[in-house]
Amino acid sequence: MRFEADTHSHTLASGHAYSTIKEMAAAAEAKGLKALALTEHAPKMPGTCGLFYFQNLDVVPRKCGGIRLLMGAEVNIMDETGRIDLPESTCRDASIHPPCYGMGHTEEENMRAYEAVMKKPYINIIGHPDDGRFQIDYERLVKMAKETGTLLEVNNSSMRPSSSRKGTRENILTMLDLCKQYDVPVTTGSDAHVDVDAGNFTYVKEVLKFCDFPEELVVTTKFDVLKQYLNMNTFGM
Repeated sequence: MRFEADTHSHTLASGHAYSTIKEMAAAAEAKGLKALALTEHAPKMPGTCGLFYFQNLDVVPRKCGGIRLLMGAEVNIMDETGRIDLPESTCRDASIHPPCYGMGHTEEENMRAYEAVMKKPYINIIGHPDDGRFQIDYERLVKMAKETGTLLEVNNSSMRPSSSRKGTRENILTMLDLCKQYDVPVTTGSDAHVDVDAGNFTYVKEVLKFCDFPEELVVTTKFDVLKQYLNMNTFGM
């Protein structure tokens, strides 16, 4: 399976990442991608950039070499009501992170948070919904993704042996089986925090092959298909 886009990556602006926009774009182009989403962590993540960074993204060219840049944000889900930490105009990808959401929530609270966020029309993707530290009902998640047209992410970084997320491969397989059952498309994100990982789908490819996941349900294999799921005004395209 070949990929044309990576919908989740970070530059040094995120605080705990290490490469520039140009370095990330060059690495993605070298891997044969057509598009790379730069989704910096939103302001409530410790060490990241502030609101003005996202409001000023229109100054960044949307082409860098041969790569189309998709400028978005990985916003933080703050609580079970689905409150997030950026205004609508700067959003794209929503994720749960322990420093922002906290620990100890029930499965029902986690599901209410995801469902509330997925109903927001300006949220395109649920980032890494695979972390076993936050228990969720995957069938309920997949059904909501189908209802709202939200993409669920298969996150390469989650499956690294050194990842702090728990039970990720098993959770991703559960999610993918349900996505096959309900005909729900997924996206793929490297979650790269350094240029050498931009477009790195080593673990994604393995898990998609293992469960014989249909290529037609992987929207990042064709950039023109991916675009149908994105808020183009947010990305400045």
